[in-house]
Amino acid sequence: MKTAQDIILAPVITENSMAGIASKKYTFKVATDANKVEIAKAVEKLFGVQVEKVNTINVRGRYRRQGMHGGYTAAKKKAVVTLKEGSKGIEFFESMV
Repeated sequence: MKTAQDIILAPVITENSMAGIASKKYTFKVATDANKVEIAKAVEKLFGVQVEKVNTINVRGRYRRQGMHGGYTAAKKKAVVTLKEGSKGIEFFESMV
């Protein structure tokens, strides 16, 4: 059984993700094997909010070279979580705006 901390790994802090805060959309880096239901329950448990929907994005690893050696960086998964209308915001993101 995965805990909420195993599913939600880190917040994504970019200009685009910060622009979504006004419409109650928050972006997180999540475990690659987590599904939308697990992500929604983890966000509700960690931050005490009500989740309306979850959109996920699988990000492929990028090809990188160091001299003559090449390889791929690790693949990632991001989740954009939309909160319900009456739900409070997530304090961590609110303090950054």
